[in-house]
Amino acid sequence: MAMTFLRAGVVAVLFVLTGCDSDNPAKPTVLEGKTMGTFWRVSVVNVERQQAQALQQKIQTQLDADDHLLSTWKNDSSLMRFNHASSTVPWPVSAAMADIVTTALRVGDKTDGAMDITVGPLVNLWGFGPDKQPVKTPDQAQIAAAKARTGLQHLAVINRAGEQFLQKDLPDLFVDLSTVGEGYAADHLAQLMEREGIARYLVSVGGALASRGMNAQGQPWRVAIQKPTDRENAAQAVVDINGHGISTSGSYRNYYELDGKRISHIIDPRTGRPIEHALVSVTVIAPTALEADAWDTGLMVLGTEQAKDVVKREGLAVFMIIKQGEGFTTWMSPQFSAFLVSEKN
Repeated sequence: MAMTFLRAGVVAVLFVLTGCDSDNPAKPTVLEGKTMGTFWRVSVVNVERQQAQALQQKIQTQLDADDHLLSTWKNDSSLMRFNHASSTVPWPVSAAMADIVTTALRVGDKTDGAMDITVGPLVNLWGFGPDKQPVKTPDQAQIAAAKARTGLQHLAVINRAGEQFLQKDLPDLFVDLSTVGEGYAADHLAQLMEREGIARYLVSVGGALASRGMNAQGQPWRVAIQKPTDRENAAQAVVDINGHGISTSGSYRNYYELDGKRISHIIDPRTGRPIEHALVSVTVIAPTALEADAWDTGLMVLGTEQAKDVVKREGLAVFMIIKQGEGFTTWMSPQFSAFLVSEKN
């Protein structure tokens, strides 16, 4: 997705199964819109037309504010003001920004740096940021120069007397929160539903979702994980997320051909190059959509075997789709199987 701050392809791999039952008095209402270069969708139950109209505006206003907080495509966003500053002294930020970065740093550490929110220079070098697609493969010197401007060890979150700060020790460090922005925004929408007194909802921003309560049929909200192909829109598995957050990262939608090779938008910060392994989709269910969004990116970078090791060590609820010959195979953790409703072969 060419987007305000979210990179293409780490989105639109989930879709909602809600259904409609005219015999049920509960009224399903679906609200939709655009944000952050992707789409948002909110399904709620027992909301009257007038409230729904007001809710639509509140949702869009909140998401516009989230975009202005996290965008790397808007030079006046809170995040870009930090990125443009050459100062290495603590930089004041909102509590929301501090929470997002703290989650990203924690997951980055637990994935041995595979989830790295400072990877922006490498993303741009390979043509998936604001810069245009390269006309030739970057050479090792270019990759090394970009890598020298990255690294989670160069970024810290500081809490000082209740005030939150970010601090970098490289003046040109570039923080890109696109890998966690959808998850944060989905959680923020869930908080908005709670403030509005709405107890039955399913919210999504791109590929990150959160839910509470039952759908219009009095059944759990169910979500389908899409098959990893851009040629059809079919479900690989269906899950009941049961009040949790869910997010999927995939390598199969955003790519280009360069020098006879398929270049994925997912960059491994450890090598400085696009991933080339067989893992094509990772879905994570977690207590929050933000946490799920952070984990799916890191696991996607790691590849199948390293990701499995981390999933087992951390006890994560994860579903993977792996390319095998002309088809696909799947793997899920025991924690994920507890949410599984059905899986297609």
